[in-house]
Amino acid sequence: QVQLVESGGGLVQPGGSLRLSCAASGSLFRSLFMGWYRQAPGKQRELVATIPSVGTTNYADSVKGRFTISRDNAKTTLYLQMNSLKPEDTAVYYCNARSFSNEYWGQGTQVTVSS
Repeated sequence: QVQLVESGGGLVQPGGSLRLSCAASGSLFRSLFMGWYRQAPGKQRELVATIPSVGTTNYADSVKGRFTISRDNAKTTLYLQMNSLKPEDTAVYYCNARSFSNEYWGQGTQVTVSS
């Protein structure tokens, strides 16, 4: 079983930055396929970025060049560095983890980009 707890959300002005963290419990973290998703009001949940246990990161076109996903296996923590934030980035951001047989979600953290 894996538990995911996000933190780091908040209110930021357009052009600002935030760093989200996702702390994972358990000993499986190193082998998990990890990702960040977001859901804006009235919209479906969408992929933001993914990072495998080994391999290449992947980003939605809307965040390429502005967001960076990373992981620290020693700290069992996933990160999302968000720069040059735009009002359209406003959403609840969710951490996601996948093993061969299971999928896990965090509770989400609100990010609001507004002046």
